[in-house]
Amino acid sequence: MQNERRAAIRSEAKRLEKYFIASGAMLLEADSLLSAETLLDLYGEDIRARAYVTNDPVIGERMMRPDFTVPIVERHMSEGAEPARYTYNGPVWRMQDAGSKRETEFIQVGFELFDRSNSADSDAEVFSLFNDILSKNLQISTGDIGLLQSAVTGLNTTSLRKAALMRHLWRPLRFQNLIEQFSKTRFENSEKIPLLKYLNKDIEKNIEKAGKFIGLRTEAEITSRILSLQEDAKNSPISAEEGDVINKILNLKTTASEALLVLKDFVKTIPNMQKAVSIFEARLGALEDRKVNVEKLPFEGSYGLTSMEYYDGFVFSFSDGDTIIASGGRYDALTAVLGSGKEIPAVGGVIRPDALIKGFN
Repeated sequence: MQNERRAAIRSEAKRLEKYFIASGAMLLEADSLLSAETLLDLYGEDIRARAYVTNDPVIGERMMRPDFTVPIVERHMSEGAEPARYTYNGPVWRMQDAGSKRETEFIQVGFELFDRSNSADSDAEVFSLFNDILSKNLQISTGDIGLLQSAVTGLNTTSLRKAALMRHLWRPLRFQNLIEQFSKTRFENSEKIPLLKYLNKDIEKNIEKAGKFIGLRTEAEITSRILSLQEDAKNSPISAEEGDVINKILNLKTTASEALLVLKDFVKTIPNMQKAVSIFEARLGALEDRKVNVEKLPFEGSYGLTSMEYYDGFVFSFSDGDTIIASGGRYDALTAVLGSGKEIPAVGGVIRPDALIKGFN
């Protein structure tokens, strides 16, 4: 039975590969062992918890490919023409938690599009390709991380606060705590204010009076943190109106067409959102041109914020209610990181053929 299932998965993967090739994609191979340094720079040490790591005395630390996006982007940025469409078909490896029934090795088939001409149309092209090949009974989710990013960068607050919010965009609880921390209500009632005023008298002496160090932070780091908090406490809070827009974006859950009307209203409070909302509107038009019914297309303002951090625009997925069968999104910033400053708008997605196979579980 196991051999039959594997054969069925390979057959389904080949069908998807042929479909993407017929749609204009070039088939690419990708290395199975990737530079650990590159992945650690992108994701931080957290990647070690989900990637298999090996060490070679000649080429150094390597990780078994956790997905295809990074090697495909690296390949394109070093030698690809523009515009470019790629497909790939092969295994990826991811560590799973103890007791998990998820497979540690599975096949991905994907499609990636690199094109400067029209990002909204590129988003629509990729989404419609997936929408056309997948079952109409699947549940669709869409979002746009660029909307929240534009709202944060448009807040009438300090650059340090904006940087902190952007850094924790993919950590919803921490992000929400920061919004509260920078809001008027939190600062008016903050227990930190009296403490900061007290410490302001003589930071070094008060640290010394506190006793022995029991944590990992040095005295210099603690002093720097206190000074940073003291400086931040002097700043005006984020306005209630702007904070309300941020929270409404995070809680927005409706159809794409209805979301557009709501988002246009948000621009009145945070004008910096105008460009992102215009891109959103253009994408809906491009989707309609490809026969996607945007009046029924689900949209969530917070969707994608728990996915890999390289997505920075349109995001989508298809699931059967329990398992994510296909997912993708826009990752313009990733091309700049891997292209040593040279960048190109890019969007793509992957399908797990094993999740499409029924009757072999």
